[in-house]
Amino acid sequence: MQRNTTVPAWAGALAGLTCGGVALGVAQLVAGVVGPTTFPVVAVGDATVDLTPAPVKDFAIRAFGENDKAVLLGGVLVVLAAVAALIGLLSRRRLLFGHLGFVLFGVIGVLAVVTRPDARALDVVPTVVGVAAGAWALGWLLRRATGGTASRTPAAAPAEPAPSGAPRHDGAAQGHTGAQGPTAAGEPEGAGKPDAEAGAGVTQNRGAVERPAVMQAGGEAPAFDRRRLLTGVAGGVVVAGAGAVLGQQLGGRRAVDAARGGVTLPRAATPARPVPAGADLRIGGLSPFVTPNRDFYRVDTALVVPQVDPADWTLRIHGMVDRPVELTFADLLKLPLTEADVTLTCVSNEVGGPYVGNARWLGARMADVLRRAGLRADADMLLSTSADGFTCGTPVDVVMDGRDALFAVAMNGEVLPVDHGFPVRQVVPGLYGYVSATKWVVDIKVTRFDRDQAYWTPRGWSAMGPIKTQSRIDVPKQGGSLKAGPATIAGVAWAQHTGVDAVEVRVDRGQWREARLAEVHGPDTWRQWAIDWAATPGEHTIEVRATDASGRTQTEQSAPPAPDGASGWHTVTVQVA
Repeated sequence: MQRNTTVPAWAGALAGLTCGGVALGVAQLVAGVVGPTTFPVVAVGDATVDLTPAPVKDFAIRAFGENDKAVLLGGVLVVLAAVAALIGLLSRRRLLFGHLGFVLFGVIGVLAVVTRPDARALDVVPTVVGVAAGAWALGWLLRRATGGTASRTPAAAPAEPAPSGAPRHDGAAQGHTGAQGPTAAGEPEGAGKPDAEAGAGVTQNRGAVERPAVMQAGGEAPAFDRRRLLTGVAGGVVVAGAGAVLGQQLGGRRAVDAARGGVTLPRAATPARPVPAGADLRIGGLSPFVTPNRDFYRVDTALVVPQVDPADWTLRIHGMVDRPVELTFADLLKLPLTEADVTLTCVSNEVGGPYVGNARWLGARMADVLRRAGLRADADMLLSTSADGFTCGTPVDVVMDGRDALFAVAMNGEVLPVDHGFPVRQVVPGLYGYVSATKWVVDIKVTRFDRDQAYWTPRGWSAMGPIKTQSRIDVPKQGGSLKAGPATIAGVAWAQHTGVDAVEVRVDRGQWREARLAEVHGPDTWRQWAIDWAATPGEHTIEVRATDASGRTQTEQSAPPAPDGASGWHTVTVQVA
């Protein structure tokens, strides 16, 4: 194996550190799929805890308290970094030494994994794959640093001219290349001739003299290329970082999914009324009264969905209160829970858009929890914060006026899905989500609108977000084709927290006709509607408008979602043949 003596010590150590990072990043990524406890660093840390004498454990707890595990893992990473740097240094002499170092590293990791009480054969995969990736990356980096020659025998050195008058050292089997070329027998030209002629031949061919092979093998080491090494290191850092982040995300998702599966929902102290039989008209293509969890829209600012373990979750209520409150997930489940059917709407929903859905929620009433803290009379805003840092400003009076504003823990009879805010989210009827429906909520600051701003307000959106009365045509779809004859036009309308009182439909700007409405379930849910239509051949334009329970009919005036919600009549054009 080629010696790499031209690689400086700092470069070898840097290559080793980078390849160690690649090994851990890839192992973290694979562990995210196989299981987070199979990550070798965690396994080694657990093994260290198991093997540590009791007095040392007691000292660690006294010295570091709740941070003892973090200190331990940090120590493991420091040791691994030192070992990786040493591997890189040794690889300057022989790449084989580096590969052996990674093998040793892998053996320790595998032993730590397989000695766990619940170990499976599959658990060694992250360590093995990580070690293989690190070893490959080490060879790749050193080849880049030495112009691609770190792991292979160099080509023969170019011939050098012999000094003037020097004798040739060609063996009898070599033959020199002259004007006539070698003889058929391979005998050099001039063999058996007088010495003078032979000497002349030497003079003519002294430019073709080669160095002995022994001089080539150790004469010149490959040159060190700093730029290629550093660009390779940058690539390795990207791979290590991406693997670590994605692996943590995957592993966190698996851990939180497992924790979510272990949650037992208590019975509602105040159950929702049964959904009336006539609340769903059961028309093909019409949105069902209850939106299944898998179909419920998701709009939020989270690039990566927060993975919040309910065992670690707390809700802090502070600010303009008489006594700050902090609740754990277990505390929240012990409170009297309320069940309510509530339709949620996103402010970014265009007229006729899909960002609206109805579900049955279970949770603690926000008003009850806030009363524990004692709201001050001049407070008018609840600034809620999600686990990923998103903030939302909710009017205090809306939450405290008796409506079913909840810290929700369940959705449609199952534990809240992670994508929809597990373990806890806010649900406030009558307000667009950007001012009410904080997912993964962990903090409530009781404050005032003239003192604090939530995430979307400085970005041009209204501080208050009451939902506008809206209606949507689900059947027929925009651009659809129908057969002439009896047809049905149907859709949904909503006006939280007021309720829908009427829906009207017209075709080709004719007379408005009142649609039949599904049974009402409450002022906080959408309402299905339908109307019969005798479709005639040709192109037709269908419009819809709704009137809420207070007598306000939605405006025809079209407006975009910003800054406080879209308005206008939903219109579709269809072809009838």
